[in-house]
Order: sequence, then structure tokens, then C-alpha cells
Amino acid sequence: MIVAGEASGDAHGASLVKALGEAASQSTFEFFGATGARLRAAGVESIVDTDKLSILGLWEIGTALPKFFAAYRKLKQEVVDRKPVAVILIDWPDFNLRLAKWLRRRRTPVIYYVSPQLWAWRSYRARSIRHDVDLLLSILPFEKEWYASRGMTHVEYVGHPLAGNVITAYDREEFCRRHKLDPARPIISLLPGSRHKELARILPPMLDAAEAISQQRSDVQFVVVVAPNRDPKEAEQIISSRISQPTSFRLIHHETREALAASDAAAIASGTATLEAALLGTPMVIVYKESPINWHVLGSLIKVEHYGLVNLIAERRVATELMQNDCNGERMAKELLELLNADRQRTIRAELQRVGEKLGDADASRRAAEKILSFIESTTT
Repeated sequence: MIVAGEASGDAHGASLVKALGEAASQSTFEFFGATGARLRAAGVESIVDTDKLSILGLWEIGTALPKFFAAYRKLKQEVVDRKPVAVILIDWPDFNLRLAKWLRRRRTPVIYYVSPQLWAWRSYRARSIRHDVDLLLSILPFEKEWYASRGMTHVEYVGHPLAGNVITAYDREEFCRRHKLDPARPIISLLPGSRHKELARILPPMLDAAEAISQQRSDVQFVVVVAPNRDPKEAEQIISSRISQPTSFRLIHHETREALAASDAAAIASGTATLEAALLGTPMVIVYKESPINWHVLGSLIKVEHYGLVNLIAERRVATELMQNDCNGERMAKELLELLNADRQRTIRAELQRVGEKLGDADASRRAAEKILSFIESTTT
């Protein structure tokens, strides 16, 4: 069984499923579980459609609890009926750590792929990992040492699944041709996130920034990149309600990497997309905005110096971070305009290249698959 609840986890899970098939080509696998579109496309039978569970914040969690409990019950019943040889949990700690505890009581082997970011907040959950997870596969270079300092030896660093795998189907010239953009003029991409509430909270200040930039530089072109798991109509509605000329924005769907690679700068909601931008060498501003109550409660629990993954890996502020009240059109416009400076671009692209090197070599999914197969063999012999 495989359980992924976020868009990034769904993508990592799909790569892992493919790698497992390639690493044990003589074996036949049956995958089922909680899936997004990419896991389903990879051949995983969907017991729970997690596209419908993508939420954000305390209030949203409260209103969605019945759906989560229903998903939890469905997955538990499938474990009872099918008796999987192992369960692979991918990120999504609020759901998956609860499931891991139940699986441990049933003595079902638990593999956790993509460690929860316990080093950032709620570090007390490390006790749950130590007690309920049989094998933890880490994708960030500093995590194994962090867990080791807390007495955990069942942790393996496999590298980041994006390393060596962030490639584009075509170049800037072709991207511009397809979307009626001028390759000779600057392009700024706006990536507001993969959840509905992120779109609702983060896209409006992004649009404000675009309008402010347009007043100073009429040559700048803007694209709004809609996450693969979102319907572009959600973004269209927000743009139409705030912008007098919505057609001045190109709406991009299923071409995230091509848009980033073609961009001179980008404003990106904090998350996996910032690493994709780093690996493509795209200068960025990392942004995020929560509801006031969520930021007060959850933001106070965060214990790291940086929010953005790019900065955490670099161990310094490579990309400007605009969080909560700083995530406004005026600040964002100022930072994005600075990123269009040619000298600043060269400096940042060089630093982003070093971040990419820290993420490790390619084939993280293959290494993860090999660790999983070895673990399964050890538990079944």
C-alpha cells in the first residue's frame, strides 16, 4: 500500500513506483492506496482520492475531518483485507503518522519516504518515527544526522527525487512561441501553490505585484503557473475579479518546468516548486500567506531560521522570503524588479547551482526502491 496526500508526494510516489518496477523487473507488484493523479497514472489502484483532501490550515482541517476519518477507515479496511507486505507512507505527517501508529499495532511493516520536516517544527513527533516506522528514507542532506542525534538508526539518505530529473520538454523560444510571448522581453512567473486556499491567499498579492511592476516596466510579461492538481478556472476567477485586463496574464497548466526555465524571475509559494526553480537556475522570491489565526498558532511553532527549502539547503538566504504580512504586492514587486538586474541574476544563478549540487546525484527514486526491496526481503525471509 502507498499513501500520499500532497501534490509533491504524489509526484515522488509515482517516480518510486516506476523505480520499483525497474529494480525488480522479474517481480509483479500490486499497488493500492491513497493517490493523486500521478500515482493513478503510474498504475496504483486508488482507494482514496487525495486530490479531494488537499486543504490548508486549522479551520479547513476542522471542516474536512469527516472526509479524513472516512479515508482513514477505508485504508485500514484495505490493510485488513489485503494484508500488504509493506506500507509506504509519503510525507503528509498529520495523516500518515496516525496511520503508522495503527499499522505498528498490526505489525505491518512501515516505510516512510520523504521525512516530515520535524527539524522545522513539532520535533516531538520524532518519537512517533522512532517507535512506529521501520525504515525512514530521507531526501534532504542534513536530515540523517538530525535523526541520528535523536537516537534513530533506521534512517537512510537517498537524495532528492528532483536531483537530475528536473528537465524541460522545450526551451524558452518554443515556450514563448506556444504562449504568444516575446522571448526578447523579460518574463516573470507567478506560482501561487497547489492548494485552493493557497491560490485564494497568495495569488491576489502576486497580481498586485504584477500591476505595480507593469507601472514601472511596460516590457515585463507575466505568466501564472497553475499546479497540475488544480483546475485553471480557479485561477481565472481570481484574476478576472482583480485585474481589469486579465488577458495580459498567460495561464500555464502542466508546463511548470518549462515556464520556470523560460522565466527571468519568479514568485513561488514555499514548497517543492522552489527546488524545481533552483535546479533550473531561476532567480526567485519565496512567498507564503496563511490566515491570521493559522499563522499565529502554526507560525509560532516553526523553529528554523529559514522557511524556504532552497535557503535551508544552502544554509543561508539565497532567495528572499516574504512571509505573511510581508507577502504583499509592494514588497513582492520591489524584490522581483531587483531580480531582473543582470548582475544580480548571475550571482543568484551561481548560488542556485550550488544548492542543486547539495541535493545529491540523480536516481534518488532508484536508490529508494533498492532500499525498500532490500527491507522487504529482510522482513519476509
